[in-house]
Amino acid sequence: MTFGAAIKSGFTKYATFSGRAARSEYWWFFLFLLLGNMIAGVVDFALFGSSVTTSTDTSVAIQAQSDGPFAAIFALATFIPHLALGWRRMHDSGRSGLYLFFPFLITLGVLTVLAIDAGMTSLLFGGTGPFYSSITGILALIAIFLMILSPFMVLYWLTRPSQPGTNDYGPNPAEVTT
Repeated sequence: MTFGAAIKSGFTKYATFSGRAARSEYWWFFLFLLLGNMIAGVVDFALFGSSVTTSTDTSVAIQAQSDGPFAAIFALATFIPHLALGWRRMHDSGRSGLYLFFPFLITLGVLTVLAIDAGMTSLLFGGTGPFYSSITGILALIAIFLMILSPFMVLYWLTRPSQPGTNDYGPNPAEVTT
């Protein structure tokens, strides 16, 4: 699939969460999103941006800021197509599209457990007791590791080759003739 065909397919199947999407379709559309966000950010900065330059005898620091609407509009317009395409890409590698939410669910679960643990420790010990500092510290380290690892797992799943033949989600897009 070409760059243009991937963009057309991404917007044609705007909210289609069924079926499969080949690796080329997903990654060409991802490149379009990356380039589109960069261009929208440059336009935002050119029209609405400001910069502050701070200099000393030994260094110069430049801080740029943009509050323009173009990057936000582009992100909102492409959120659903990107989600749907990622969903179909997961289907193509034989996984449920729900696996895209793996990092979010890990983070939500970890924060919930840590909040409950902190609340229980406060309730039982009247503050942060020794239990909170040792066990929760170990749990927090494991949780941070999982939260860092989970997006890389999704990236790994998105790069997996297509399952040959038909799977539970439909025929292989590379093998379908139009």
